[in-house]
Amino acid sequence: MARGWFDRLMTDSSEAPGTPRIVSANREIAAGAAEIFELIADPAQQPRWDGNANLAQAADGQRVHSIGEAFLMENTSGGIRENHVVEFEEGRRIAWLPAPQEQKPPGHLWRWELEPVADDRTRVTHTYDWTDLNDESRMQRARETTADKLRASLDRLAELAETR
Repeated sequence: MARGWFDRLMTDSSEAPGTPRIVSANREIAAGAAEIFELIADPAQQPRWDGNANLAQAADGQRVHSIGEAFLMENTSGGIRENHVVEFEEGRRIAWLPAPQEQKPPGHLWRWELEPVADDRTRVTHTYDWTDLNDESRMQRARETTADKLRASLDRLAELAETR
């Protein structure tokens, strides 16, 4: 359900002025978009490049192929996260809404966008959007997810993709 400007104003009123609720980082990676996308769209690969040190493991065989799919991930805290894919374009874009298993997503989104620059170079943009997050218990962690953390994931992803 979409929220109106007044609802957003009320929700955001407790935020410090200038606290961004959409954070992005990007970098060019010396690898093709298809190679990079495989590392992102296969949940079993995600703990290898996670710059937040939050992902522990995911079972093999969950490679994402379309909107509407969900994949399970174990966090380093031992919790199971069910990630609902809400955007998907093979080799170009993927986004998901995480949630505790069998629960409604609380409103934060992780997005990856890939733009081929050449056959062997790709600009990758990683975005964390917590505009619709309304679970007060998750706000502090959301505030701590800065562009530097996203950049750490990009750097680790680049290291993996460039050495394949």
